[in-house]
Amino acid sequence: MARQAARVQPIPNSLQEPLLLRVIFPDEPPMPPLETPEGKLQHTPELAAEIEQKNAELESASPQEILRWSLSRFAPKFTMATAFGPEGMVILHMLSEIDHATPVFNLDTGYQFQETLELREEVIRRYGMTVELKRADTTVEEYEKLHGGPVYRSNPDQCCFHRKVQVLEKAVIGYHAWASAIRRDQSSDRATAPIVGWDKKFGLVKVSPLANWTKPMVWKFITDHNVPYNPLHDQGFTSIGCQPCTRAVTAGED
Repeated sequence: MARQAARVQPIPNSLQEPLLLRVIFPDEPPMPPLETPEGKLQHTPELAAEIEQKNAELESASPQEILRWSLSRFAPKFTMATAFGPEGMVILHMLSEIDHATPVFNLDTGYQFQETLELREEVIRRYGMTVELKRADTTVEEYEKLHGGPVYRSNPDQCCFHRKVQVLEKAVIGYHAWASAIRRDQSSDRATAPIVGWDKKFGLVKVSPLANWTKPMVWKFITDHNVPYNPLHDQGFTSIGCQPCTRAVTAGED
């Protein structure tokens, strides 16, 4: 029996790659979609190879070059979650100069410092960026009433899961990649963090443009470019999260 004639089918182009043509036969299974039904990017062998290649190529690139590649590759499905820490502010400043329309969001647990919320407003005014607030389905009052009081006291891990993790899982649906503000010198766990890697937990390509930077480099950039930052850092706060669970550190503390 003669084999049926071959036909040409375009490969899906949702990731902004040059259009490719693929010869298939009627009895050949269709090519799997690049996204799952839930809107997540599929971690295919081809994508894994690309991530490995780009990670090597961008190892010595500047943060701006890394962000330009990320946007050219994944926009409009490239995003950033930020708590407006020093590293995050540096990346926001850079993004504003490359593409200020990049989707950015903040996880508003209902327990953030007023200074953090005011810094968000400053980012919007200064950079013309939209910083969406992502919130849990319940207000703080409803949540505490439901659980008989402040959950951050009785079960802080549960509080964090409900007010941050679950919200984040929903917020990244539909995106293919996101920017991370981590640095390799922050901890031993991050010492080998790639510039471009695969985030297994959230099903995204994770881009860390400041991975090779140090804390002094971050603050020098903030000073040189007059980047706004949270004034709580001047009061001894090294990391700023939810108000009930964050405090300033004294000399000698980590």
